[in-house]
Amino acid sequence: KNEGDSVEADEPIVELETDKVNLEVPSPVSGTLTKINSKDGSIVEVGALLGSVSENGLSSKKTEEIEEIEPTDKEEFMNPRQIEYFKNLLQAWKNDLLQESSNTLDHLKEESSNKPDNADRASIESERSLELRTRDRERKLLNKINKALRKIDEGTYGYCEETNKPISIARLKARPIATLSIEAQEMHEKFEKIYKEKEY
Repeated sequence: KNEGDSVEADEPIVELETDKVNLEVPSPVSGTLTKINSKDGSIVEVGALLGSVSENGLSSKKTEEIEEIEPTDKEEFMNPRQIEYFKNLLQAWKNDLLQESSNTLDHLKEESSNKPDNADRASIESERSLELRTRDRERKLLNKINKALRKIDEGTYGYCEETNKPISIARLKARPIATLSIEAQEMHEKFEKIYKEKEY
């Protein structure tokens, strides 16, 4: 969309790209896109004002601000916008892993159909073992992503399983499958270290 274009409520105006997912920012009202603050390909800070829309039918031309969609700790925790953000983030991550898993299977099938000589066999077996270990890690990660998606549906996503207190938005953006707050995680690691020391 360009400045001066007419837009409908909920019509996508700007597309944002993070390291995990692409998101479209919809117009909050029907009206005219009066200003765009960011150019194509530019980097914007979290919470930055992306542009403004003048609502139709108002003589005062009330302007609705389009805010950057990435969540922050300044807003209500797990409001509908945050829930949508993390659900899209998790779903995109899940889709990427499923695609990678499919590619791994295709590669393994292709290797199985080949009949390598003895010189190549050891190398192929080593690569296959590495791919299977990688696939096992991806399977465990998919289970954690599915658990996080279920938590979103249940309304418990983002809350520490130990303390039931909100996990920081910064931690969730860095690790969307986190189930413990940083404090609870550090406490777990401390107890694990003490337990291992006692074993020796």
